[in-house]
Amino acid sequence: MVIALDKHTLESRQSVLYFAAMALAWLAAQVFSETDGWVSLINPALAIMLFVTFMQVLLVTLLDGLRNLRFIGALLTANFIGIPLLLLLTHQLLPDVPLAQFGILLVLLAPCIDYVVTFCHLGRGDAARLLACTPLLLAMQLLLLPLYRRCSLMPLIGAGLLQHIQSRFLIVQRIANAAGWLPVPATAVVIFLVVASVVPQLELAIGPVRQALLFAAVAAPCIGASTARLFGLNTASRRAVAFSCATRNSLVILPLALSIPGAMPVLPAILVA
Repeated sequence: MVIALDKHTLESRQSVLYFAAMALAWLAAQVFSETDGWVSLINPALAIMLFVTFMQVLLVTLLDGLRNLRFIGALLTANFIGIPLLLLLTHQLLPDVPLAQFGILLVLLAPCIDYVVTFCHLGRGDAARLLACTPLLLAMQLLLLPLYRRCSLMPLIGAGLLQHIQSRFLIVQRIANAAGWLPVPATAVVIFLVVASVVPQLELAIGPVRQALLFAAVAAPCIGASTARLFGLNTASRRAVAFSCATRNSLVILPLALSIPGAMPVLPAILVA
């Protein structure tokens, strides 16, 4: 049976594509033990993923989205008050390893500002409003991660410029149309690169990774959903806040983690997981 390849097919089968990328990354890591090559490709791949993700929602809707103060309040409260309080109250449950503790704090205090928009859109959340709050989420993170301003902002600026001029130039329109196909493949490429770069030493960090997943995969999205309900948001907005809390900025801050002496394998393993 032949399956027609279109954007809808890519989106509906993205989980399969991501798992395939992880499997190929594991295989590549077994064949090629040297990881420096994979690591050097992460930042360019991230830039492409960010750009094509931002192209999916018209950036002219940013101002409209920022007018909803209730949504902004819920989003910032969940990410920058709720989750830090969770970490403060459960600090004793964190691994008794300073590097592992730092990894959990690093990933949970950095809400995602890129592929979460695509995931929120696919989950029928308010992706446009979430994208509108991306500059606010990014500004908060800049206080913690000032070295990654250019990495995070340039794709957003590029997407905005392209959308602004695409009606004037046919070639730009074609580029914009082509970008609509790329969020899922671009995310798969990034997943492949980051998994391939750390999987050779992943087994050494299984303990801290399990404890990190308890916070990132269970507690954080519950905080987002609960906070959104307290603010009286509608269903789509509640989903957007929950997605924001459940999806962290692990891929963007991975290069920072890799630059810390002695980080391998615990710190990158936590972020990748």
